[in-house]
Amino acid sequence: MSELKSLEREFAYTTAHFNTARTTLYRFSGIKLADSKDAMVYSRLVRRIRTLKLSGFSAYFDYLLAQESEHQEFINALTTNQTAFFREPHHFEILRKYLLEHPDTKRIWCAASSTGEEPYSIAMVVAEHFGNFNTPIEIIASDIDSGVLHKAEQGIYPLERIEAISEIRKKRFFHRGKGAQFGNARVVPELRQMIQFTRINLLDSFWPLKTPIDVIFCRNVMIYFDKETQEVILKHMMNSLSEDGLYIAGHSENFNMFPQIITAVGQTTYRAAKGSSSAKT
Repeated sequence: MSELKSLEREFAYTTAHFNTARTTLYRFSGIKLADSKDAMVYSRLVRRIRTLKLSGFSAYFDYLLAQESEHQEFINALTTNQTAFFREPHHFEILRKYLLEHPDTKRIWCAASSTGEEPYSIAMVVAEHFGNFNTPIEIIASDIDSGVLHKAEQGIYPLERIEAISEIRKKRFFHRGKGAQFGNARVVPELRQMIQFTRINLLDSFWPLKTPIDVIFCRNVMIYFDKETQEVILKHMMNSLSEDGLYIAGHSENFNMFPQIITAVGQTTYRAAKGSSSAKT
């Protein structure tokens, strides 16, 4: 990052500032930012600097150090949330099959719920399986970003976000907005009530979850962690799975380097490796 580029910006921004931001994010969340993310860090944090009326990045990091309440704002600013309803649709067919083969399924965890499209997709599949909204399955949706969790809880989306959903599902699971909400759709209250939203940092040694968990959706999350952090989180997740539990990963993730922890059983789907200390039902 050249000094010239730094001077062209509203606030002075150096390689040292970028490194402080990414080491702090790693310490708070385990997320490792690539060297190429320097411009993203500037554009995201400069909004906080303006909001707080601070003089620049050095002042912001001093504030961050002094104010624990800013930690969550910092994490929210630098985490990326990309999602869609029924993204990677084969995973939802796998879930449907799992529910048929495991009638005693009790618990499903969406470990990176973002703005809610993924957990609501899960809830739709569960509701369709049982033929109603009153099901025996607990669905937990978590994220490290409190801001996106708030949006998820609201369950309000622009109509274009639900375009790819079938007309049958649109009619059953969404209400079209009117008046001030024209152009939006909202998930029906019954679907919303199927999900418990809670903030969870995957780095924490304790997760406020009941175990065992039968299905864990943790898609395109591990790519943001280094190998050491991946190993810690995967061990924790496998210990939280039921004996025949399923872990569903993203298309860009591969865990061949952890054969003692996790075993592939299908397309980006896994189970705890034999002999690992997975939770028992």
